Amino acid sequence: MAGLILGDEMCPRYQRAMEILGKRWTALIVRVLLTRPRRFGEITDTIPGLSDRLLSERLKELESCEIVERRVFHETPVRIEYLLTRKGNELEQVVEAIQRWANCWDGHSMAAGPATTAESEPQAARSSSS
Repeated sequence: MAGLILGDEMCPRYQRAMEILGKRWTALIVRVLLTRPRRFGEITDTIPGLSDRLLSERLKELESCEIVERRVFHETPVRIEYLLTRKGNELEQVVEAIQRWANCWDGHSMAAGPATTAESEPQAARSSSS
């Protein structure tokens, strides 16, 4: 973990990354855009509870950080799509790691430890209980 912590202080780059990605809805927007470019309405349809105002604000922030690109297609009617830049696509491993963590830890009992479903139990433990 060299480079993350400098003495007792956090690395400024890590802190900045968390300021960007830690905002509500941001990580979900990135996750939705990992699969393919999307139009504004497709993003709101995919993320329940995300208002148009907040989506617009987050997309502008992600554009200014060069994580998201806004493409305008000059057609009638004008079509606008949002897609991840190369920098944004590099977040795929982060998103996958969070998904693995979420699959391991049940959201309703995170304090209790890892979920103990058959899917999360080690193979040896399952076969010894049979």
